[in-house]
Amino acid sequence: MKVNKKSAVAAGAIVAVGMLTLAGCAGSTETAPSESAGESAGTLTVWVDAERVDALQAAADAYTEETGVAVELVGKDNATIKDDFIQQVPTGRGPDITMGAHDWLGELSTNGVVAPLELGDSAADYLEVAVNASTYEGTVYMLPYAVENIAVLRNADIVPEAATSFDDMIAKGAAAGLTQPFVVEQGVEGNPYHLYPFQTAFGAPVFGSTAEGYNPDDLQIGNAGGEEFAAWLGSQGKNGTAVFNTDIDGAIAKENFLNGTSAFWLTGPWNVGSAIDAGINVSVDQVPSPTAEVAQPFAGVKGFFLSSESENQVAATDFLVNYLGSEDVQLSLFEAGNILPALSAAAETASSDPIIAGFAAVGADAVPMPAIPAMGSVWQYWGIAQADVINGADPTATWQKLAADVQAAIAQ
Repeated sequence: MKVNKKSAVAAGAIVAVGMLTLAGCAGSTETAPSESAGESAGTLTVWVDAERVDALQAAADAYTEETGVAVELVGKDNATIKDDFIQQVPTGRGPDITMGAHDWLGELSTNGVVAPLELGDSAADYLEVAVNASTYEGTVYMLPYAVENIAVLRNADIVPEAATSFDDMIAKGAAAGLTQPFVVEQGVEGNPYHLYPFQTAFGAPVFGSTAEGYNPDDLQIGNAGGEEFAAWLGSQGKNGTAVFNTDIDGAIAKENFLNGTSAFWLTGPWNVGSAIDAGINVSVDQVPSPTAEVAQPFAGVKGFFLSSESENQVAATDFLVNYLGSEDVQLSLFEAGNILPALSAAAETASSDPIIAGFAAVGADAVPMPAIPAMGSVWQYWGIAQADVINGADPTATWQKLAADVQAAIAQ
């Protein structure tokens, strides 16, 4: 198996965590390693999604063969792996490395269970959004392996050309004889994740940001752009065009696209297989913007975290950067999950598939989902406010109340 030996890490002995500096990251204390990665004591324990153990076995075997350090891959339930990690790391029973999602970062950092992971020059080898998502308060804590975002699936047999705007999308579907050209899941409590591209097109991110990432003290959701978005959302709701409908949940949205009721479906790569299996000629398009600005969806990034209590941090860092960060491994993980690799070279290879290429093109405009703890105060109010607006509530008053409720929750 080929591995990527980065220029920032010597082949026989890795520079200890803290000496390699990622541009833009906070500085760290320089300490020299007392032993090479191959001489580190013990076994590296790596927790991974149970469905991806096989995809990583070759990397684990190659590392053991080259360094003599055993790597034990432990398949875990994705639903419990984060909480188990937080609980077990302080006790010393946790793993050296765990697989996870970037939006865990705020919680993991607050609990002190993850160590900084300095990527050095190799940071430039990854998609920019992947590195940004792996960074918390200016420091990288995650080795990214996959980037996931939503896009518009288009039934190319019904509408042969991509829409140039939101209005053009609706017009194209209507011209094809559809009464419901576009579908996106909502539900009684709304679904702000799926509507976020439209909100960003009005210049209303949830939080402002600095060079170190999202700023929890700069709540932007209630700015003028947010109120403009709310007014537009209302115009597309129950008392307007009815494009958005809270009666449409994920299952109904899927059914409408699969049976040809709708030609456009805003969803993620997890639903592509069902569309293809249904015999639909699927194209993946940019999210059509309702304004002159780009509609930017959230990006979710998956990767690997280094335990703050690992007794083998030198070896663990070596394995992370040079093995899990190799093109071969990132492509192996891609084949296991069919999600765009975070490593640029692997992403380019995977994009030979037009479906992957379509999601990658949309992902180039995506922004990381905020991983800061303050984001937890947003979700509980955000979707309900959007659902209320869709169902006819006053857009301005509803959106102002949303911003006030979120600000109060953050302050507490």
